[in-house]
Amino acid sequence: IQAEDVEGLLATARLADLDGVVIPGGFGDRGFEGKIAAAGYAREHDIPCLGLCLGLQAMTIEFARNVMGLAGANSTEMAPDTPHPVIDLMHDQRDVSDKGGTQRLGAYYAILEPGSRVHEAYGEPVVSERHRHRWELNAQWKPRLEAAGLRCTGLSPDRRLVEFIELDDHPYWVATQAHPEFKSRPDRPHPLFRELVAHALARHEARTPSLRVVDESVA
Repeated sequence: IQAEDVEGLLATARLADLDGVVIPGGFGDRGFEGKIAAAGYAREHDIPCLGLCLGLQAMTIEFARNVMGLAGANSTEMAPDTPHPVIDLMHDQRDVSDKGGTQRLGAYYAILEPGSRVHEAYGEPVVSERHRHRWELNAQWKPRLEAAGLRCTGLSPDRRLVEFIELDDHPYWVATQAHPEFKSRPDRPHPLFRELVAHALARHEARTPSLRVVDESVA
């Protein structure tokens, strides 16, 4: 689904029949409001949702706007003058003038919060994922976001950068600043995608009783 097709009132028409949503990465403001709308629809309707890189940023902004009531919350990439910069340029990137090959690139470690969804998915306390970004969840906003219910369940080893977020009161609303799709294979699916598909299948079966009966009869 094109992100531009999910903006405003189009969200219901395009997403109502889905059992799972992936909000992918990217750059720039094209379709960004659609990604935010998709994150909100998935959150409000208990649709399993996984955000990747810019997807984490869209989900954070959606939470800030619609759960915390912060109208105009945004990323300084899209809106430099936003009154609520919940996503901001990384501190290490502020003095970078040459934009060629100077992003936060490659594999970085993250420490996962014990008992979190991401910790349970990986089965490991420390994970390594590949990255490609300049913007990050604004550390100055982390306490307020967490107080409102957004869990920051994976951090960089120095605890400066938020690598994973999730919600407790949702079947599966999880995001990472990384690109786990780079490490996923048909015969070895990445844990975050595996969990997304598992929750999407559970939702589909719950919404389709006849399918559940057929499965039980086959068994």
